Amino acid sequence: MSPRPQPPARDTAPVVQRVRVRYARRGRLRFTSHRDVARALERALRRSGIPMAFSAGFSPHPKISYVGAAPTGTASEAEYLELGLAEETDPDDVRRRLDEALPDGLDVLDVVRAGPGALPDRITGSRWEIQLPGLAPEVVQAAASTFLAAETAPIQRRIKDGTRTVDARSAVVSLRVTTADCAILEVVVRHLTPAVRPDDVLAALREIADLVPPSPPLVTRTAQGPLADDGRIADPLDPDRAQSRAGSP
Repeated sequence: MSPRPQPPARDTAPVVQRVRVRYARRGRLRFTSHRDVARALERALRRSGIPMAFSAGFSPHPKISYVGAAPTGTASEAEYLELGLAEETDPDDVRRRLDEALPDGLDVLDVVRAGPGALPDRITGSRWEIQLPGLAPEVVQAAASTFLAAETAPIQRRIKDGTRTVDARSAVVSLRVTTADCAILEVVVRHLTPAVRPDDVLAALREIADLVPPSPPLVTRTAQGPLADDGRIADPLDPDRAQSRAGSP
């Protein structure tokens, strides 16, 4: 029997330009899942009129690549994605139009023309700020010192099929305590597989140092990008800016 003929795929415009976007997830939108954020971004791209390139096939999707999305329940000042565009477009125009179309709490901070190299390869570490209302800084500092002195800090993470043991200590590059209106933990983590998340670090502090916040912590990712040996995290879009300047007349 001869195969059933298939209808032709829809014509789609090819990618002629790629841009990389840094955006923030703030306020109540920290409780929004990554899937819902992706839907909001796709709707905003349609409303903005930005000339998106689409995948081929019977259900074309806009060319969007997400990198290292923050867990649900956390805010972030450093989320990244890459857009494939069907026309040459000024990155500043993309930033303005997309930001205007997004709901409050999803804010576009920067858009640059993509240079050579894959963006995920540059995202090797994150810096997190964990606000701990109701805990004295000296108590948090003692717990942090106990954590840093430990060789391992295994915790149990719930997954769909049961539980998984994760060593929260292995990924932590630095852990320091600062103060503002409350005690604040600043944590720098190396991106490993499985990823170590802020709630894993808090679970380990509870297990090995009996640190139990009296109210829910407020967690914000303040940076993610290339992790240096000294624990600093660079801006992953810097190489793209440099490439754009080198190509400018």
